[in-house]
Amino acid sequence: MSAQAAQAGSRIVVTGGAGFLGSHLCERLLGMGHHVLCIDNLHTGSRSNIAPFLSHPRYRFLEHDVVHPLVLAEPVDEIYNLACPASPVHYRSDPVGTLKTSVLGALHALDLARAHDARILQASTSEVYGDPEVHPQPESYPGNVNPTGPRACYNEGKRCAETLFFDYHREYGVDIRVARLFNTYGPRMLPEDGRVISSFIVQALRGESLGLFGDGLQTRSFCYVDDMIEGLIGLMAAPAGAEGPVNLGNPREFTILELARRVLALTGAASELVFNPLPGDDPRLRQPDIRLARRLLDWQPVVELDEGLERTVAWFERRLGLARPQRATTI
Repeated sequence: MSAQAAQAGSRIVVTGGAGFLGSHLCERLLGMGHHVLCIDNLHTGSRSNIAPFLSHPRYRFLEHDVVHPLVLAEPVDEIYNLACPASPVHYRSDPVGTLKTSVLGALHALDLARAHDARILQASTSEVYGDPEVHPQPESYPGNVNPTGPRACYNEGKRCAETLFFDYHREYGVDIRVARLFNTYGPRMLPEDGRVISSFIVQALRGESLGLFGDGLQTRSFCYVDDMIEGLIGLMAAPAGAEGPVNLGNPREFTILELARRVLALTGAASELVFNPLPGDDPRLRQPDIRLARRLLDWQPVVELDEGLERTVAWFERRLGLARPQRATTI
């Protein structure tokens, strides 16, 4: 299977498959006719994310921590390695565990791919670029990362995982794909995960102040989850020579202040904006250069921020049992 894209009915492993991104990926793969084995230790993943799939005949869930080796008797055609806490709240609460998940999880996933001659995709991150001195960030930029800072457990863990992937490719011929994911949002985000979109939406729906860091002029680029899933599947299906790394994200750049104002307008909330000190090593700029993804995968995001925010707010309303103070028709 490693020489071509998976055909319908392929057996696909998704580590971290009960998380925000992983559950959407599992759902999409099932819809394509594949057999899916979801592996998750439920540290940041949720049973509620995968509850709709548990009775599906082509879906199986295995509760397992990827810091321990993965040994499977059944055939495996593809592996998506998504296991790792991805929000600052979670990875800072257990930095050593985060580093183990990134590095040992990648090592064990690669060993599984090697044992089954399976193609494997690593979900890396834009955080490998650190606080960038090049803008927007192309894949050729090596990054500006503080290896001893409070975000290093995540940033350096992902950088090390990329190293392992390319060394396994060079030394053992493992068929790899490496995607660098930029900020992604949508339904199934955790309400208290500390990511900026979920935080703003939850605060607005609860009538709380929206907390910004610094002056709010730092920038981010937000990709709706459906677009990201299509990018991951497209990269996995790409022919030999597309090992990566490949940036996946929305190239439209917004300040955090602009995002806050859009959330307030969309929810109709009258919340105040509160400006807090910047956390350590918080990047000032973040915008993907996706020319490589366009060329290799014919991929680019199609969901605009306003549309994606509307879908996400509606999901949080249902999830939290809250309603907007008023309905906003325009932003």
